[in-house]
Amino acid sequence: MNDSLDETRSLGEKAAIFRGARGSGNVVGSAFIPLRSPLQPPSAAISALFKGNRKSREVDDTQMGPVQNAFPELLPSAVSLVSECLLPWTKNSATQVIKVYSEDNTSRAVEVPSDITARDICQLFILKNHCIDDHSWTLFEQIPHLSIERTIEDHESVMEVQSGWGMDSNCCLYFRKNYAKYEFFKKPLDFFPEHMVSISSETNGIMNHSQLIQTFLSSSSCPEIHGFLHAKEHGRKSWKKFYFVLRRSGLYFSNKGTSKEPRHLQFIAEFSDSDVYTLLSAKKVYGAPTDYGFCVKASKSNSARDLKLLCADDEQTRTCWVTAMRLFKYGMQLYQNFVQPYQKQKSSPMRSISENSLVAMDFSGHKSRVIENPSEALSVAVEEGLSWRRKSCHRLSSHGSPSTSLSSMSSIAIHVAQPWFHSKLSRDEAQKLITQQGLIDGVFLVRDSQSNPRTFVLSLCHTQKIKHFQIVPVEENSELFYSLDDGHTRFTDLLQLVEFYQLNRGVLPCKLKHHCARITL
Repeated sequence: MNDSLDETRSLGEKAAIFRGARGSGNVVGSAFIPLRSPLQPPSAAISALFKGNRKSREVDDTQMGPVQNAFPELLPSAVSLVSECLLPWTKNSATQVIKVYSEDNTSRAVEVPSDITARDICQLFILKNHCIDDHSWTLFEQIPHLSIERTIEDHESVMEVQSGWGMDSNCCLYFRKNYAKYEFFKKPLDFFPEHMVSISSETNGIMNHSQLIQTFLSSSSCPEIHGFLHAKEHGRKSWKKFYFVLRRSGLYFSNKGTSKEPRHLQFIAEFSDSDVYTLLSAKKVYGAPTDYGFCVKASKSNSARDLKLLCADDEQTRTCWVTAMRLFKYGMQLYQNFVQPYQKQKSSPMRSISENSLVAMDFSGHKSRVIENPSEALSVAVEEGLSWRRKSCHRLSSHGSPSTSLSSMSSIAIHVAQPWFHSKLSRDEAQKLITQQGLIDGVFLVRDSQSNPRTFVLSLCHTQKIKHFQIVPVEENSELFYSLDDGHTRFTDLLQLVEFYQLNRGVLPCKLKHHCARITL
């Protein structure tokens, strides 16, 4: 005890020495504030959290006074321990209000710390909107006056992104799904065609497909992307086709055919202080030969004159270039962003012990019994689902008109509430929505048919192309069914149809995997 008091006195004496040596710049009252004290005085922005305009955050200083300071030599009395303990994430950081939009252009303003990342913002809105966290929710930066947007990487600071917008800009943040964000780690060959990728002679020219991503992530290897792109000539409206080469050092184009000799390659851009964006309306806004446009923009520039405008002949080519530029810019950080959510799931699994011990039960007899046969448990579950549908039909028919059939009432009741159903969506709007949420195999939605009011359309992405399949109603014995193959496989409602093709490919090019969802913030 005496040792600790002596140590406290010695620290107090040292504080007094520094106080006399450094003047009044670091003095609050009669106490010295260490330059790196574990408890700094709360900033004005943090105090605003308690004394702001919002009633929920008001604090009456007369009712809650500061905690008594037991060691005035070490800790200034001006520090409120209550504020430091209530909001640990606000220590040494100011807060700002940001506005985030969803795809239906609804918006929500939230107050966040200045060091918040894009992943933190996504987690915040996932919780607030009770969304399923399937690791596909993404924050986008959109610059409307340039008609460009990009994915903000999960680790990026949102405030740093906004710092490059300028005071009078109309830039905004969007919160939506992007299933293709890290898909290249799972299926690299779908993103990097063999004819566009080459490896340096140091690897003997052998590219192991299973290690393609490791080649991009490794700093010792020198992969390169090459191929033809359309480029907009500076100061002109015309576009010209050149042979481009992408390396770790930057983006180049050849002024002599497909030559890669150093004297023929001209430097275009490097990515340490630049980002790659996709063009939202390449043909309409920039007069591009196709709609598969993208550009390289300096982080601190918002002028159209500074954009390096490029255009590919198809979506696969554009995706390859954009993905490679992201990998060359961020490298291993992208892979860490990809695996981080899965590592958290392993450390804190969502299922509890009680959920893992659930068993199927049969209550149909006089005594309940445990169903041990998996096949019997599955059949009982299917029967329960059909029974639920019949009960729903019966409830609806009692409120509907007598002429309305049970099956039609069933289909109306079930599919309208599903997140994959988008009723009054045109063909072009469906293609835009699927493109925004990621052109990977299995992304789908169901919508009303505009050409035939009685039918529906399944819009599905496969090999980065969007295909539309008409769901035809089939009537038999006064009952209505739905089918994708002219009645060979029939379903009582759209929910049953979607569930079937999520498990079976059937007549489709691939299974239904990821549904397009819209939320209102």
